[in-house]
Amino acid sequence: MGRYIASFMAKSFSGSADLRLLDTFWREPVDRAVLPNGLTLILKRDSSAALASVQVWVKTGSLHEGAHLGAGLSHYLEHMLFKGTERRAGREISATVQAHGGYINAYTTFDRTVYYIDLPSEHTGVAVDLLADAVLHSTLPRDEVAKERDVILREIAMTKDDPDNRLWDALFSVAFREHPYRQPIIGHRDVFSAVTADDLQTYYRARYVPNNLVVVIVGDIDLAATRAAVEQHFGVAPRVRLAPVLVPDEPAQLAPRREHRFESVEITRGVLAWPIPGLAHDDAPVLDLLAMVLGHGDSSVLWQEVRERAGLVHSIDASAWNPGTVGLFCISFTCDAAKRPAAEAAILRVVARQAQRGFSAGELRKAVRQLVVGEINSRKTMSGQAARLGVAEVVVGDLDHSRTYFAELSAATPAAVRKAAVRYLVPERLTAISLNPSSAATAAPITAPSGQGQPDFSESKLPNGARLLLQPDHRLPNLHLRFVMQGGPLYEDAAKRGSTALLATMLTKDTRTHSAAQVAQFIEEIGGSFYPFSGNNSVGVAAEVLPPDVDRALAVIGEAVLAPAFKPTTFQMEREAQVAALQQDDDDVVTLARKLARQKFFGAHPLAVDAQGDQAGVKALASADLAALHRRLCVGPNVVLAVAGDFDPRKLTSRLKAFLTKIPAGSLPATTTAGREYSLPALAGDFVEKQPREQAVVLQAFPGPRVNGDDFYASEVADELFSGMASRLFERVREEKALAYFVRSGRVTGLDAGMFYFFAGTQPGREAEVLAEIDAEIARVQSGGVEPAELARCQTRLKAARRQALQTNSSRALQAALNALQGQPINDWKNYDAKIDAIGLADLAAFAARRFTRPQRTQLIVRP
Repeated sequence: MGRYIASFMAKSFSGSADLRLLDTFWREPVDRAVLPNGLTLILKRDSSAALASVQVWVKTGSLHEGAHLGAGLSHYLEHMLFKGTERRAGREISATVQAHGGYINAYTTFDRTVYYIDLPSEHTGVAVDLLADAVLHSTLPRDEVAKERDVILREIAMTKDDPDNRLWDALFSVAFREHPYRQPIIGHRDVFSAVTADDLQTYYRARYVPNNLVVVIVGDIDLAATRAAVEQHFGVAPRVRLAPVLVPDEPAQLAPRREHRFESVEITRGVLAWPIPGLAHDDAPVLDLLAMVLGHGDSSVLWQEVRERAGLVHSIDASAWNPGTVGLFCISFTCDAAKRPAAEAAILRVVARQAQRGFSAGELRKAVRQLVVGEINSRKTMSGQAARLGVAEVVVGDLDHSRTYFAELSAATPAAVRKAAVRYLVPERLTAISLNPSSAATAAPITAPSGQGQPDFSESKLPNGARLLLQPDHRLPNLHLRFVMQGGPLYEDAAKRGSTALLATMLTKDTRTHSAAQVAQFIEEIGGSFYPFSGNNSVGVAAEVLPPDVDRALAVIGEAVLAPAFKPTTFQMEREAQVAALQQDDDDVVTLARKLARQKFFGAHPLAVDAQGDQAGVKALASADLAALHRRLCVGPNVVLAVAGDFDPRKLTSRLKAFLTKIPAGSLPATTTAGREYSLPALAGDFVEKQPREQAVVLQAFPGPRVNGDDFYASEVADELFSGMASRLFERVREEKALAYFVRSGRVTGLDAGMFYFFAGTQPGREAEVLAEIDAEIARVQSGGVEPAELARCQTRLKAARRQALQTNSSRALQAALNALQGQPINDWKNYDAKIDAIGLADLAAFAARRFTRPQRTQLIVRP
């Protein structure tokens, strides 16, 4: 394997060959038409799965709010459009979507608001009807406007509880002085609070007009019938006057700007940014290449220089954000507070050095390949394809933009990329923002349905017990290899939680023959990805590549599994990064609350801590611990290699088996809970934790089924019943009473135990009201109050969600591998629909009555 990697590193790659991989997409017919009323319709047929994505792109966002700039009108409307129309009550919209197996959602950006429904393609007409009704005929009831105002005020509070949101809000407010980008999309609390129902109605009537809409539909559709449905439901609305919205130009930045904030956070987050031109500028593709070379992936310049060699940051990334006429080139990072000044200085030195030295042709080829892979990955699902077409039409204004963009990328030279660095990344235009722990303030003063079309996996079991699962699928030039072992908290030392997650990370780093940088370069220069994963019950690595690069994927997985090095310097850096990630989790009140509830519920059981572990456990780890864990877990009976995508089994199977044969036979590792009894919950009762946050989070946790539990599928249906916009709980808590921004259920599922929990984010002082509503909904289900239509909607939605989840090679490979390791048929996904349909009303009531009892409840309130 080592010689194989070394020989590949000397080879070059053809940009034209990479672009030929996209020819198929560019040749696929896309039907674009403009209806008489000005609405733009884009249709694309894809019969690879019986799914469709119906999307309505409204060409209005926070930039277009005129006199109400900073009020968040566009986002407010996004919330209101599912509250009722002239033909439908609000609940009827989400219930109809769920009943047809669909998923409905929306989002708002600076320049657009998008509404979409993903569902089985046989119901495309239903989605067209619903979205047309909501977008063009919403009534915006005044009582709902008032209730939703409270919901959004809580959402604003949530954004203020999220340090990452605060960081980027600070950046945009400092980097832009005149452009509306300086205003948060959601709006300022005070400005938003002053919005009236009449303001909202006026904005709606002015901007939600046919000649400001783009409808995009991709899927297994009949083009003529779909076009007729759009004409029927959207075409009757008349074209109206659409006044242009003038967006002020951003004046040139003439001097550096800095703002370093010190707040209640655990770790420093920073970003360095420079103004750049917009998407239509000739330099836009070159700036994307510059960002990729500087800061995309573990082999990038900044990752290697600032993280790996200097050890100054835990993570670092570069991006070129320029969706409109102006944008920002950003380098973001996380680090320990004391290292921020040195990290900033190191980043700026690397940027200046690269602007002077330039870049190699090989670095550019790698970046182009990565962008090609990103383009392919964006088209894996119907929703992704529709989104790509929407961006091309609405943001760029040219459906053929992808082709011209990649032609410009392939034509870019090292000299052009260096010229862009010299031109744009200059000291006088730098904006530096950071968010730091308060304790660091003195050290640094403040400055201003179910995938039936997919083939089965085949299974081969080797003499050493290892299993090989194969699923050829030639629809997309994409190939995924996933190496999976049973692992997680149940296999860890109680004092060293987080070891499996750190093991997975280290497997992707140094091997006995290659450094972590060489491994990253080897896979990333072909646009591939190689990454770790870990969960409650599993651990492993995965590689995803274009089909011609399968040998590289096998090479990196082979060295990772058979010859990991666990070098002390890399180990120390990755251990610190994992601790930093845990500190970031503690900065998010919802994540922190869920962790606290989990600890109280599970007590001494290993599932009290998730796969990432806790800070004390991770800090206690040594590299020798990971080597020992690797030897224990990486044995034949505990190993599955799943391969899905575009490959020929006749050519590949022998090489895969040759690799798996080298894994030691060994014995199946035992869990640390084997032979022990645990009474759950460990702590029953009501608890309160105080945290310095603006919102409160309430949780109720009960015993849940294990992975192969008899009532696992009942828990699937219950989880769907209590979650989502169509759930009675959501309707009652958020829509009717406006008590919470979010409310839903969730599960922790382990090999021998589980937890089913409810959680909601609410305003301090309203916690008891939310908990009372959760109690009432539990009682309704226990008493058999679920209606047949309600159950049917949940079942339809679950089956459609499973169909959607299995669209990608990566998700199918992971699911098949987990099935194999956990004692289920590898193609058990084919049985999912029947198992869900088998759950009746009595099963649901019995599940709730058995599981959700007061003596088994751990209740937690986290509040200011």
